[in-house]
Amino acid sequence: MNLLPDPDPLHQEPSPASAWSEAHPPAPFPEEEGAAPEPPESAFQASNPRDGSDTQPLLFQSFLQLEPLSAPRIPHMGHLCLLLALAFAGAVTASLLTRAALYFHLFGVSTIKQAITDIHYTLGGMAVLYLVTFGAAYFVFPALWHKGFFGGVQLRIHTALHLRRRLFGAAVLCFLLALANGMLMPGPKDTPIDQIFRSPGAAWLMFFFGISMAPFFEEMIFRGFLLPALCTSWDWAAERLTGGYSLGADENGHPEWSTKAMVFGSIFTSIPFALMHADQTGRAVGPLLLLMLVSLALCWIRLITRSLAASMLMHASYNFLLFSMMLIGTGGFRHLSHM
Repeated sequence: MNLLPDPDPLHQEPSPASAWSEAHPPAPFPEEEGAAPEPPESAFQASNPRDGSDTQPLLFQSFLQLEPLSAPRIPHMGHLCLLLALAFAGAVTASLLTRAALYFHLFGVSTIKQAITDIHYTLGGMAVLYLVTFGAAYFVFPALWHKGFFGGVQLRIHTALHLRRRLFGAAVLCFLLALANGMLMPGPKDTPIDQIFRSPGAAWLMFFFGISMAPFFEEMIFRGFLLPALCTSWDWAAERLTGGYSLGADENGHPEWSTKAMVFGSIFTSIPFALMHADQTGRAVGPLLLLMLVSLALCWIRLITRSLAASMLMHASYNFLLFSMMLIGTGGFRHLSHM
């Protein structure tokens, strides 16, 4: 027999949960009228009511080393290494084609020694190397960069065309520097490049190659990949040594570097650029110094314009002036003994 009175449905006692809710009403949502929005908590911090401070680091923040996200700067060293791997494949392809041409005595050449001074083999092998390397790069790098190849290397043709007169003027200054260098520090006679200029046909081939393919692909290698990679590596190391933040990219998505990074990158881009041409000039000090200075000027143009096409146009203009002087001095490459 139940001795307790039946509960009155109209006068029930509040449950413990409802009593707590009435005593501690929830904070209004920001969307409700009259409610002020609460400031968002940082993704890297949490409130600490016990010591009265507003925020404290998360438990594992020091281990995770969380940093603000920034746009990646490309190309970097990893991309440069990949380009070198593609260049190795291009060099192997060029070597195999050269061996095949020697086997069939193409252009009357049958030995490697003859091929070294034959314009068809030297320029042909270089053209194959460049075309295979950058033909593959054109399809490989967009998948890594999530943007077009020419956008990744900052080609920006419109900028170069807009600055064409100034770029040609800079090329003229480099040409005058080359003339002064030739008078003050003349190079040796009968260098490998002089041996190539033994026939008008070879000279004309060098002329067209020097103002077209050579500036395009050399700038792509040195100012398109090596210079940005060195600049990014310097800033990357400095950011981790000093605890600073990455400069990332500007409002147009173009990579930003510190002044020290650009100086470092320009110097160590110019050294291999000069050494690449050392064999052609007999490894003389004067021509090597000139090549270093010209390369520094090309790096400066590339960095201040943020346009690889600008350094290409200046490079092509400089080569055009050099070959034009040779063209005029030899009567249209008919009197090569006057060189």
